Amino acid sequence: MNEDTQTEQTDGKESLGASIRQILLWLILVVAVRSLLVEPFNIPSASMIPTLQVGDFVAVSKLSYGYSRYSFPFSPSFISGRFFASMPHRGDVAVFRFTKDTSVDYIKRIVGLPGDRVRMEQGRLFINGKEVPREDRGHYSVVDERGYRLSGTRYREMLPREDGTVVAHDILKMRDDDLANNTPEYTVPRGCFFAMGDDRDDSSDSRFQGGHESGTCAVPAGNDYLTDSGGHDLGFVPIDNLVGRAKIILFSVDMRHPTWQFWYWPVEIRWGRFLHGVD
Repeated sequence: MNEDTQTEQTDGKESLGASIRQILLWLILVVAVRSLLVEPFNIPSASMIPTLQVGDFVAVSKLSYGYSRYSFPFSPSFISGRFFASMPHRGDVAVFRFTKDTSVDYIKRIVGLPGDRVRMEQGRLFINGKEVPREDRGHYSVVDERGYRLSGTRYREMLPREDGTVVAHDILKMRDDDLANNTPEYTVPRGCFFAMGDDRDDSSDSRFQGGHESGTCAVPAGNDYLTDSGGHDLGFVPIDNLVGRAKIILFSVDMRHPTWQFWYWPVEIRWGRFLHGVD
């Protein structure tokens, strides 16, 4: 073997090694950014309509609440508690892990903090005995991820924060007289929060407490609670389940057609929702 051949083989090995190192560095960088800074999430259901639409892709800040095992890929069990923890606020739109299956991500609005008393009466939200103000914004209609039409009234709700300011955001109401709109008064336990969807009549959220008889965020013994007929009772959510706060809609696609029908892609893009802040 001559010197030229040996040099070519050596150069080839060094080039391959450099490429592998670059790929590994990029993978580490991506994991670090997604774990510590920001992670994109897709909105698969209508539970946060009209704030978030099916097909929205949102950027979720991992810095907002600190870090737990759920901040990292595969939720490593050797991590316990929260680091650099910060409490959520009423009005935050947050991503967290489902209470019955922590491999599943949920996104809802936080409406109750530890010690808050939350109830629904004739479709209106009450926090600590006070009705949350809202303004009628007229009729609203949209098709959900199942192809069903959701039709009702859009309201601008003014949710009070702890510092006395308000978070103004839109909700959808389609009815007022069922059990989900006339609930018991729930007192949020320590270390937990109460979450609801902005689509108030099409959301499996903390109003539904079935199956949460034990643990930090359990309903106290003897209390009445609602049960979701589909078995998706959320209950009170442990603060440790928080992943991050939804900050901005990166882009949005109206997924009315199967993904493989690429010729519909240009007309399904919702250009007006690009880089739209999440109220």
